[in-house]
Parts: sequence; structure tokens; C-alpha cells
Amino acid sequence: MTGRQDIREANRIQHHMTEPEVAMKRFLESAAQSLVAGVLLVAPLYLAALLLLKSMKSLAGLVRPVARLLPKSFPAETITSLLLVLILCLMVGMLLRTTLGKITQAKLENSLLQKIPGYEVFRGMTKQLAGGSQETEWKPALVEIEDALVPAFIVEELEDGRFTVFVPSVPTPLAGAVYILSAERVYPLNVPFAQAVKVVTRWGSGSHALVNSMQIKRMRPTA
Repeated sequence: MTGRQDIREANRIQHHMTEPEVAMKRFLESAAQSLVAGVLLVAPLYLAALLLLKSMKSLAGLVRPVARLLPKSFPAETITSLLLVLILCLMVGMLLRTTLGKITQAKLENSLLQKIPGYEVFRGMTKQLAGGSQETEWKPALVEIEDALVPAFIVEELEDGRFTVFVPSVPTPLAGAVYILSAERVYPLNVPFAQAVKVVTRWGSGSHALVNSMQIKRMRPTA
């Protein structure tokens, strides 16, 4: 069965459904999307916190002699372990900025990390937030979806001039939908990436800044 036949069949079934059945179907679809969005937000934070606590616990024995030199009323062991973990993260980050570190990171991403669902989205967003991404990567935009303007991020430009855009869910920008739209329906924004993400996480509050910064000249394929 082709894609168009699937759509026609789905529409036919929906037309024969009662209003309570349609409402229940929409509720279940919305609940499923909310669940996925919540998992994509909570899981990385939970794993990061778990890894941090595990690292601090592993280093507790190493820093205990130093912690004993400080007053007992001060949580020296916990604070010292946390500082040591942060220093280790800083050293790893500095190593990844070297040529050897970039090669190692690329191999690790290609062989393992890119297979993790949502990693590409998370990596692109964190690079933008850190200011280490190219200007054209994950550029904020407003896109035309039906009769509305929707906050989105430009992922890439296709050879035929169309754009692949990611439309994030509210209020979790790590989940959403991907669209391939013509250039006439994509409006790039002159706003920082973090500001566009903030609008999404705040349920659209501050959207006036996105509309005001919308470039009047639409993106068109170059000749």
C-alpha cells in the first residue's frame, strides 16, 4: 500500500469514528508525544546527574585526606570531589579542542554516539548554545505550516533549494518533527539560538521578538 493510500485509509477510518473515539485518539497521541518529549528531556539530565554522583563517590577516597584538613562543619569531601570532577571535565574539554581530540571525538560519534536516538539533535543544540557551531547550522527560523508561522530551526539546505527544518515540541525543544519545506516558506531569524530555545521552553512567551526579527526577504535558492 502506498503512502497516499495509507492516508486515504486513515481518513476513511477517522470519518467513521464517533466524536468520543476521535477525542480519545487525539488524547492518546498527545499523551504519547508528551511522554516522549519528557523522556528526552529527563533521561539525559538524570544520566548526567547519576554519572556526576558516581564520579564524586569514586573520588571520595582520593580527596578524603585533604578534606580532613578542613573544618568538620564544612562539607569538604563533597565540595572537593565536585571540584575535582569539574576540573576533569575541563581537561577533557580542552583535550577535545586539539587535533587528536577532534579525531577521537569524530570516531567515537561515528561508531557509537550517532546510533543513540536524539543525539544529533542534542549535539547540534549544545554546540549552538556553546557558540561552537557554524552560523548556518541550526539557525532559528519561522516556517509556514498550513496557515500559521511556527518556530523552527534550519537543519540543512537541499540541492534543489528546499530546506530541512526541525520544529520543536513545546516546552521540550529536544523533541519535535522534521519537515522539508520550500524556500518560500522558511523565514530565517536574526536572533541568538538560545533566545529561540527560550521561547519554546516558555510555551511561546516572547514570540514577538522572533516575529520582529523575521527577515522580510525570504530564503530563495541561489541561481
